[in-house]
Amino acid sequence: MRDDDLAFVERVHRDLADVRWPGPEEIRARARRRGRRRIVVATVVLVLAGASALAGVAPGRSPAPALPAAAPTRHEIPLDALLQPEDLWQPVYTQLSQSGLGEPVQLEDTLGRCRTSQGLSDGWQTSNLSRSQTLMRKHPPSNLVLGDGVVMQDLFRLAPETARHVFTSLDDLVAPCAEWRSVEQLETVDTTHTVEVIHRWAVVQRGFAGDDAAILRDSFTAARDVQTGQTFGNTPPPTVVAVVRVGDTVSLLRVADDDAEAKLRQLAPAAAARMCAAANPAC
Repeated sequence: MRDDDLAFVERVHRDLADVRWPGPEEIRARARRRGRRRIVVATVVLVLAGASALAGVAPGRSPAPALPAAAPTRHEIPLDALLQPEDLWQPVYTQLSQSGLGEPVQLEDTLGRCRTSQGLSDGWQTSNLSRSQTLMRKHPPSNLVLGDGVVMQDLFRLAPETARHVFTSLDDLVAPCAEWRSVEQLETVDTTHTVEVIHRWAVVQRGFAGDDAAILRDSFTAARDVQTGQTFGNTPPPTVVAVVRVGDTVSLLRVADDDAEAKLRQLAPAAAARMCAAANPAC
């Protein structure tokens, strides 16, 4: 062994000789004291945990049950919230139009023009999101004629109170247009005529689908020359639009059919069922 290693070993022996080692009884006593301290600490922790759980519970009452988690708020308008081809009474295919932000819920352009011609606002509510589509008639493969529109649908998401206001304001909205004389220019092959058309707007049906539903009808006369009294064409069929609400969503439905009102009453419940995929609160 080298001299420096020998010197190190001698120092360790001297240091150990000065150390006092506890006897067996003292070691066991220390172990018992540490065990009692651990038991006391664990008991305190359990007491505190029990006090936390009971905090806020009145004496003699059971703890309140946990509240169910709130349903997530829906924002986008999914495609399956729109009418599907199988909802219609004839073969169709879907031609999607566009989505939008901040679009007006424009019930009918003529109704808006009637109001603004009298110095009123058009009365349209503003949506947060919108999606529209046209369902086109499907012709046999041998028919080369392009499909024409069968159903036009606009679906809007609004603030909940605004969606409800669309319906609570309907009567006031159409009242100024219960009988409105529209004067326009009509071009024919030989000349231009100044003609008048009398429009009569009314809310004709309510409450047949969703949370709210209504049908608006515009019955109007054939165009009549204001100077000669000549009438152009026969009395046209009325314009009708169905308005359906489910939660914070509102849908406008238009049908290209002679029996439009009956078709809209048939279609509106199917539209309301589809709108459940987008509505807040969920159906």
